[in-house]
This record gives sequence, structure tokens and C-alpha cells, in this order.
Amino acid sequence: MDKIKKGLGRGLSSLIGETKVEPQKNQLPISDLVPNKYQPRKIFDESNLEDLENSIKERGVIQPIIVRKLNSEKTKFEIIAGERRWLAAQKAGLHYVPVVVTEADNLKSLEFAIVENVQRQDLNPLEEAQGYKRLIDEFSYDQEKVSKFIGKSRSYIANSLRILTLPKDVIKLIETQVLTAGHAKILVGLDNASFVANKIVENKLSVRQSENFVKIFKNKKQKLKNTKDPNILALELSISNKIGLNVDIQNNNRNKGKIYFEYKDLDQLNKIIEIIKNYY
Repeated sequence: MDKIKKGLGRGLSSLIGETKVEPQKNQLPISDLVPNKYQPRKIFDESNLEDLENSIKERGVIQPIIVRKLNSEKTKFEIIAGERRWLAAQKAGLHYVPVVVTEADNLKSLEFAIVENVQRQDLNPLEEAQGYKRLIDEFSYDQEKVSKFIGKSRSYIANSLRILTLPKDVIKLIETQVLTAGHAKILVGLDNASFVANKIVENKLSVRQSENFVKIFKNKKQKLKNTKDPNILALELSISNKIGLNVDIQNNNRNKGKIYFEYKDLDQLNKIIEIIKNYY
């Protein structure tokens, strides 16, 4: 086994080395394998699976699937690491796959699954956080131990876990990859996370634009003491993104008001004039 470099966290070879392995079992019928109940990844990208399927059709399954015997069914083996390879092998029409059979308890099974996915960056931020939380809740890890195990800083682990504090509707958007990891980091800790998340999706805002939206929202919220309608703030951002200039909309209770465009030089003023001329 290759020695894992210090500071990079645990590797699959390191984990295999800690468990009893049966090397004589190197091929198993694909139907004898079942998914890992501790698999943190819930969503498998279809295009990536198709690429892997094509690779397997050409070269076979090169890296063995790590499995353990199921206590309930001795003829079945639970996948510890390699569920993606197993799914692609089925699609490729294989009947047998190479395996490494190991004696792993539930903790080791979860550790295998997390390490494989995190090191390959296959987990979305929500799945990653849920994996860490299982180590903490079910196996008495603390954040420091998770940090050393994964090879990430403690602040990284803490920030990852904070995603789980978001409202359920926002978590759903992250889970289905409508929102990215970058968006999730912006939304954590916001009182109005659901509103901001919906505006990000509605306006198809990038991470950078979302940061600006939150910044503008916070500044105007403080300046106007919560008197401005959040939808007006969102409209200001939408117009600003279109024309590249700061916009301030003053709207009263009777829906009457003024729109202010901020320009810093003559070119920006001419830009505003040209926009008005072209559309009116």
C-alpha cells in the first residue's frame, strides 16, 4: 500500500490496511452486490455515469470495488466504496466485477464512503455535510477528529456543517444542485435565506452577483431601516446587472416614486441617455 502523505487525511489504501482483507475473492457476480446504506452520495450524475460506462465497455472495471459480507444475507456483499463503478458496470452489461472483500464495521464503512467521495470531489456540499454529521452523531466524532480524518481544517468542517442549518426549501435546492456550493456559503447565516435563494434562482444570479445582491440588500436594509420592499431591492439589482450602474428606486405606498441612476463620468451618463433614447 502506498503511504498516505501527512496532512492529506485518510486514503482508501490506509483504511484497507486497517481491516482484514480476503484477497482470494477477486471476482463476484454483479447481482451479489448491494448498495451501501452509509453511502453519503444520493445523486449520481447521469452524464458522468455514461462516461464511466463507456470506459468500462472498453477496458473493464480497473479499480476493484471494496465490499463487505452482509450479516443478514451471507451470499450478498455490501458495497463500501465503488457504487458508481457498480452502477456503470450494470449499464455496461457486465456479469462479474473485481472486488476486495474486507471485514469492516459500520463506522469503517461510512469512513470508506466519505473518503472515496470527498477525495474525488464527488459529493455536493449538502451530502458532504451530512456525511460529517453522521460521523459526529452516530460514531461520537468531534469536529477536530473529523478534521484530522478528512485532512481538512476544523474551520472547513465547521463551515460545511453550517449548511445543514439552512431552511428545508433551500436545502432542497442545494440537494438538487439548483444552487451551487458557492451559493450555499453565501446563504448560511442569513435570516432571509429562503427569499435570497429564490431571487438567486429567479434571476439566475452567479455566485459573484449573489454576493453583491446580499451586500446591497444588507446595506439598504440598514440604511432604510427595513422600509424598502425586498422585491424593490431585487429589482434594483436586476437593473444594475443589466446596465452595469448602481440603481436606486424610491417607491411609496401608492406605487409612485423616482428612479436614480448613479454615474461617475460622462461616458456613463451618455450610456444612460442612449439606453433611454433606444427604448423610448
